[in-house]
Amino acid sequence: MIEIKNVSKWYGPVQVLNDCSVSINKGDVVVVCGPSGSGKTTISYLIPRLYDVTDGAVTFAGTDVRKLQHDSLMSYIGVVSQETYLFHSTIAENLRYAKPDATDADLERVAREANIHDTIVSFPRGYETVVGERGYRLSGGEKQRIAIARAILKDAPLLLLDEATSALDSHSEWMVQAALETAMKGRTTLVIAHRLSTIEHADRVVVMEQGHIVEQGAPAALLAAGGAYARLH
Repeated sequence: MIEIKNVSKWYGPVQVLNDCSVSINKGDVVVVCGPSGSGKTTISYLIPRLYDVTDGAVTFAGTDVRKLQHDSLMSYIGVVSQETYLFHSTIAENLRYAKPDATDADLERVAREANIHDTIVSFPRGYETVVGERGYRLSGGEKQRIAIARAILKDAPLLLLDEATSALDSHSEWMVQAALETAMKGRTTLVIAHRLSTIEHADRVVVMEQGHIVEQGAPAALLAAGGAYARLH
């Protein structure tokens, strides 16, 4: 279980989170949504300690994340973000960044699960294709699916998805969304959502406005309540 307990976060004189509390149970899919600037990405960055809290605490399996070795903490977390970083190297080497001893069969398996294998083998050099710095030789959807394959290969129990489809066209979003659904199976998942299509299979939705959590609950219940989530929807 992950618990975000009464967390506040300040950047200098600006408070971006105000007394936020979220519990994420093992195996759950929890979606954080809200308008731009509401603090939803900051919430997700607290778990891998990209940011530390100003007040309150974030606990992972009962232990404050500030007391954990960072390498140990990150071994439990897979991340797919809107801005996918790929190295100036081959597709195979970019995938093996998650698991250096992965076999070729492992790479093919996760690429198939991420709906990117057929695209990879269509390149003249297949998995030995050099993608260029930040993957500039690939489309946005192709980069995202390689990032998802990498997260599947890591096989971490917690998956953080930060607006992973928000910059894609409709066709690419559909393919990436299908890959994400595969990656989420059997994993605890925290989704930072910009497009509400991501919320369809959530166990719980957290709605944020101006650094505050204003609603939490099952999507259908929040929709029926006619509050902040219904307005976003």
